[in-house]
Amino acid sequence: MSAVKYDLIVIGSGPAGQRAAVAATKIGKRVVVIEARQVIGGVCINTGTIPSKTMREAVLHLSGYNYRAIYGVNYRVKEKITMADLAYRVQSVVKTEVDVVESQLSRNGIDVVHGVARFVDPHRVHVEGPQADSTLEADRILIAVGTRPANSPKVPINGKTIVNSDQILGLEKLPRSLIVVGGGVIGVEYACMFAVLGVRVTLIEKRDRLLEFADQEIIETLSYHLRDSRVTMRLGEEVASVEEPTPGTVVANLESKKKVSGDALLYAVGRQGNVDELNLAAAGLEADSRGRIAVNEHYQTKVAHIFAAGDVVGFPSLASVSMEQGRIAAARAFDDQAACSNPSFYPYGIYTIPEISFIGKTEQQLTDEDVPYEVGMAYYREVARGQIRGDTTGRLKLIFHRDTRKVLGVHIIGEDASELVHIGQAVMILNGTVDYFIDTVFNYPTLAECYKVAAFNGLGRLHRYQAE
Repeated sequence: MSAVKYDLIVIGSGPAGQRAAVAATKIGKRVVVIEARQVIGGVCINTGTIPSKTMREAVLHLSGYNYRAIYGVNYRVKEKITMADLAYRVQSVVKTEVDVVESQLSRNGIDVVHGVARFVDPHRVHVEGPQADSTLEADRILIAVGTRPANSPKVPINGKTIVNSDQILGLEKLPRSLIVVGGGVIGVEYACMFAVLGVRVTLIEKRDRLLEFADQEIIETLSYHLRDSRVTMRLGEEVASVEEPTPGTVVANLESKKKVSGDALLYAVGRQGNVDELNLAAAGLEADSRGRIAVNEHYQTKVAHIFAAGDVVGFPSLASVSMEQGRIAAARAFDDQAACSNPSFYPYGIYTIPEISFIGKTEQQLTDEDVPYEVGMAYYREVARGQIRGDTTGRLKLIFHRDTRKVLGVHIIGEDASELVHIGQAVMILNGTVDYFIDTVFNYPTLAECYKVAAFNGLGRLHRYQAE
């Protein structure tokens, strides 16, 4: 059977694959996207980012969490919230997002083939599925297959009471108590959601602190909120085994001989690249033990015409970053040397409750690098919008250079943090100083005013020290 020829084969239709495919068609290339699922969108739309963030929004709305400071701690929009309530909203948004991506690929003239992709040689890929059995050939290939939840022999996932993050919305009912194994982004996000719903959550993490890549002060604030929501945190603990002694009761046995019991357990420790069926060896490639493919700064693998982008290349595994990686990979694949991006200006959004977002360096990083810096802090309770919204616990932290006053980092915890961070991002990309916030008028009342408050706070501290 002769191969169908394309300029670019994209394996995977998640954020990286989708953005790469569109970018290539914009410069006149013939592109095909191969997707193993029967629906497109990858992990992002179907099991990861979109479902979890939609569930978070449903949790906040139905629980009345954002308005408890105004109407009292017992305020709720719906008294008895069920998993069906959460799943209904998620399914609606997922369907719409799939339609949006399908429309985008269609109107850009991108072919979509559903089936499992397998390399035949460095230029040819065989696709096998219910409606596909064909071989495709291209001068350039992009691997954007994403990841799946990692498994552990210590944790027998059954999809009912012991689940991973792909299965969490499939729980038959809201558990009264939940064990979350893993204090990374996914584990902490779900721990927050279930805690707000009144579930007694125990969070187990082998490290001594949560989210080590984030600012310590911000994470300390999050930890306070978790404890305030009656989350029990077992830090520095590791799971030795998990068992279900009786139906509906799950017990996690820790290495320290402690036992933690609950109605259900979510295992959220690490993710594994979806490379098992790719037959990478036929293309002259290999993946590491976690299924990650090594790439250079242009997302090029060691085989010059094969690129990889998205979660399959590893950290930071953010949908927003995956989109950018896909765009750059497609441009570089067709010799656009101008395509570039600066990872130091990528924002991070962590959809805990309250939300966290940041960009730039942390205090610890700057201390390690011997950079002289000053900090300005603003609290949501200090601006009228915070009082109006009922979020009086949020805060914005501005870090700037003591001598040049250049903005070095912005760290926010509180609702709308992932939106608010983009103001700081723009200033940093344009090499701005903290004086920008002093000299700029912000709408009133807005949370954006926190930038001005934080700037005055930081400069006041700086001037006080200089006066001394």
